[in-house]
Amino acid sequence: MANPWGKPRFLAFFSWVYIVWSIVPVLIAIQFSFNLGRSRSTWQGFSLRWYTGDPDLSVLHNPALRAAMSQSVKLALLAMLIATPIGVGLAIGLARWKGRGSGAGNLLMLFPLVTPELVLGSALFLVIVFLYRAVHLGTGAQLLGHVTFSISYVVIVVRGRLFAIGKEYEEAAMDLGASPTEALRLVLLPMLAPAVFASLMIVFAISIDDFVISAFLAGGAETQTVPMLIYSSARAAPNPSLNAVASLMLLLSMTAITLGIVMHRRLAGGGQEGAVESFARLEI
Repeated sequence: MANPWGKPRFLAFFSWVYIVWSIVPVLIAIQFSFNLGRSRSTWQGFSLRWYTGDPDLSVLHNPALRAAMSQSVKLALLAMLIATPIGVGLAIGLARWKGRGSGAGNLLMLFPLVTPELVLGSALFLVIVFLYRAVHLGTGAQLLGHVTFSISYVVIVVRGRLFAIGKEYEEAAMDLGASPTEALRLVLLPMLAPAVFASLMIVFAISIDDFVISAFLAGGAETQTVPMLIYSSARAAPNPSLNAVASLMLLLSMTAITLGIVMHRRLAGGGQEGAVESFARLEI
């Protein structure tokens, strides 16, 4: 069948313009993280001053930058390790749940995806302050918030893999004498490994860059993350060390996403159904 659009040169051109428009500011920020001087607009020569060279303001020597990076990475790692197992369990349960209530369960699972982060952050703040007072604002509250909005991403990714696998392997294992638990542990979970790994990387990348949830649930300067530090410092006395720490965070995020994509493709092989198809097939 002939392509009714012909050669979509205008669409391709518009797409490349948008990509360049989006990437150029990031590249400029990265460039000036290697600037010799303090200027963030005038290039004065290449230097690692803002990474390691400056004895007071560099990422290596500035206690505030190191503490913010440590907090961001800690939250991302913990959220990754907590949200992924919960999301995998929810994905399996929702995929196998048929009958009354399954549509409502699928709909509720999507709420964190479609709810504006500002609304979710303020709601979590009110819940923690007025209802669950045992959880204090700070690292624990931030972690709870990160896990809450990350679980839905895990569910979508894992369900895409579940739809691709189907039920045949589990049924074959049980026909050969395996119990449902053994079929889950020995057959299904190993086949879900690509989606699980991809989910780990996605949660890490999403969590490490989060600003709204972290800001709402922070408990003080000691729980300040890198996005919060950049926001609070950018209007005061910005220097290229902010560009440097932002570049490092971008490197971590891009590495996590790239690892997730590459490992998912290698482990899953061809022919798997994607998360978009899984989303379209949700029974709501």
